[in-house]
Order: sequence, then structure tokens, then C-alpha cells
Amino acid sequence: MTTQTAPISGPVADEDKAEVAGLPRRIVEAWARYDADAFAAVFTDEGTMILPGVFQKGRESIRAFTSAAFAGPYKGTRVVGTPIDVRFLSPEVAVLITRGGICVEGETEPAPERAVHASWLAVKQPDGWRLAAYQNSPLNNG
Repeated sequence: MTTQTAPISGPVADEDKAEVAGLPRRIVEAWARYDADAFAAVFTDEGTMILPGVFQKGRESIRAFTSAAFAGPYKGTRVVGTPIDVRFLSPEVAVLITRGGICVEGETEPAPERAVHASWLAVKQPDGWRLAAYQNSPLNNG
């Protein structure tokens, strides 16, 4: 993983770098418990989540979508995600790129059809770092 800091607005604290890089872990942990509330709590109040065929805006919409997905198509799955790039646009805004996807029972890594690259736009809020926007798309394995 590479980390680039843009000192345009000042230096970025090491704890901020760690917290941004830790956002995928928070999503993985929430998914492992099928906890839609914890999943949605990673987002800002007006955060967006874009998946193939899905657009959700706002923490409550994200929570409702994830709750239904955990009870339906995502039941029995787990998600993985590894940061491959982190860039700070300012001390309060960062872009994180991950590689990962959804694993079904017995898989240690996502099958090619469930593997993704994702972009995360993180913003620093008074209570910590949150996702303002998340989007993933299929991993190009070709």
C-alpha cells in the first residue's frame, strides 16, 4: 500500500492515516456480525454507496439496504478488503482504494465474479473519519 500526503492544507497526523486505512476493517467487522447499524455508522449522514446496480444515499438508506441484504442475498457471506492506496487531499479529506469482494462459504478470497476494486472518499468529522462516498466495480482480471 502506498500513502501520499498532500501538504496543501497542512500535515496529516499519523492517527488520521491509521483511521482512514482502518475504514475497510470497520466494514469487514460489521459485515462479519451482519450488523447493518455498525455498517451504516461508517458513513456520513448523507453518505452515498454505489454498487453494481445499486445507489443508496444517506445513512438510513444504507442501513436499510444492508439489513435486507444481510437477511437475503448476503446471508452466509463475508467481505474482504485490503487498502492498496491512500491519498490525503487535505488533512480532512482522503481517498482510499481497496481490492476485495464478497466471499461465500468455503472461500478464502472472492471468486473472480465477486472481486472488486473500490474507491472510498473519507472525511474527518468531529467524531472521527466517515465515508462520504463509496463505490465499487468488478475487478479486471483480464
